[in-house]
Amino acid sequence: MSLVSRRGIAGETGSAIVEFVLVGALLTVLTLSVLQLGLALHIRNTILDAASEGARFAALADNDLADGVARTRDLITTAIGPAYAKDIEVSRGSYRGHPAAIVTVVTPLPLIGLVGIDHGLEVRGHAAIEVLP
Repeated sequence: MSLVSRRGIAGETGSAIVEFVLVGALLTVLTLSVLQLGLALHIRNTILDAASEGARFAALADNDLADGVARTRDLITTAIGPAYAKDIEVSRGSYRGHPAAIVTVVTPLPLIGLVGIDHGLEVRGHAAIEVLP
């Protein structure tokens, strides 16, 4: 072998380790990002379901709006934690032309684990108000 080819081979020594580290870091960041997105969507869907259930509970003929807030708070506290059940409002309004109970929940938007932006996520649940004849 000539001296030039030996230098070419010697110049690539250790490149596999560097490539492994770079690709491994990229895949780790990508995996953690996908997991964080999944967590954020899970929290959004859980809170949306709790707001909808709270609105349905508040819309029952024998319940009032405070019952909807309590039901929503219980569901969120049980599923995710009390930090996500702080800002819950319920009101009577109109949804698609019908009287409805509207539950609004404002929670943190998780960015790193469960830590995130306060008041970053707002969801609403609607339910038609039940009226007894």
